[in-house]
Amino acid sequence: MHETVQRLNLIKNKAKEILAKTQLKTNPQIIAVTKTFPLSKISPLLESGHFHFGENKIQEADAKWANVRNNYKDLKLHMLGKLQSNKAKKAVELFDYIHSLDNPKLAEKIYNFEKILNKKVKLFIQVNVADENQKSGISLKELTNFYNYCNKDLLLDVIGLMCLPPLNSDSNKYFKILKENSEKLKLNQLSMGMSDDYEKALINGSTYLRLGTIIFGKRSIS
Repeated sequence: MHETVQRLNLIKNKAKEILAKTQLKTNPQIIAVTKTFPLSKISPLLESGHFHFGENKIQEADAKWANVRNNYKDLKLHMLGKLQSNKAKKAVELFDYIHSLDNPKLAEKIYNFEKILNKKVKLFIQVNVADENQKSGISLKELTNFYNYCNKDLLLDVIGLMCLPPLNSDSNKYFKILKENSEKLKLNQLSMGMSDDYEKALINGSTYLRLGTIIFGKRSIS
């Protein structure tokens, strides 16, 4: 068994243990974050039957995955990084999920290109849970209005919320905040938890874990 498949299986087993102890009813998906990694490193996961993968950049994702869909019809691609509105069309074409919906202009672009391409994408609103100036995301005080605009006015398929807790912080605190706000909006999906804090994310009800390093090892470039 390839080492990446072994690592993924260990994570799945750990997740099952955590969910059993906490008696949570969630069934989290693991998104293997493949930015900077070549298909040669990713293929063992595909061949083992894992089909949720995440990328941060449109150009890299297009070059890497465009032809893979022909061989893996169950493949689900997740856009995880900052998405510029001028790249919204390619994002709608390529991805099944976008985790970084963070402003009205981008929402409108996605709405327009979904109509043109006759394709619906599952969306997460990125929330700036700590109100960090340098970080993208909708502020907590604007979240309800933004969600209503996306959901009711644009009829976008917003399935949940996403966050990136501040570096060197207690991510547990911010996962709880995101969970509370998802419940207020009656959203069932939560995109939270990375390689260093996925266990805390699971305890707080995460349904999509974004895991790269813990599966593939250290990246040679960022």
